[in-house]
Amino acid sequence: MNLESADKICQRALEVGHINKLKPLTVAVLDAGGHMISFRKEDGASLFREQVAKGKATAALGFGSDSAALEAVAEARPAFMNAAYSATGGQVIPVPGGVLIKDKEGKIIGAVGISGDLSEADEACAVAAIRAAGLFCDSISSGKECYLKAHL
Repeated sequence: MNLESADKICQRALEVGHINKLKPLTVAVLDAGGHMISFRKEDGASLFREQVAKGKATAALGFGSDSAALEAVAEARPAFMNAAYSATGGQVIPVPGGVLIKDKEGKIIGAVGISGDLSEADEACAVAAIRAAGLFCDSISSGKECYLKAHL
């Protein structure tokens, strides 16, 4: 993950949010090691959006799965997710909006986390932004992005 790609992801996610009249978004892009590479917080975004966006991306990286899939794990195995939350010092947010970023070979090179609107809309913005940067993802709920305009 390089800075140029991370910045493109942030910018495109905000553009998709504007086109779809979403609430103010916060976008965090992490490299494969969990280091923040790029970050954008729109005017009017509420106080804890940075932590939530980063937590969604961290959850995806930490478990090797988009955060939407972790929502199902949290529902089915709450004791496990509570333990993971505790073990990570509260750094994981298991709801849609954290999407793994892959290169053309399918290697995980980072993750994007978005917070600000409905979690499904956050995730749809992440998927659109990853694709616009010429990168790839396997979002399990990428079909839900259809309700957003200009998602590519």
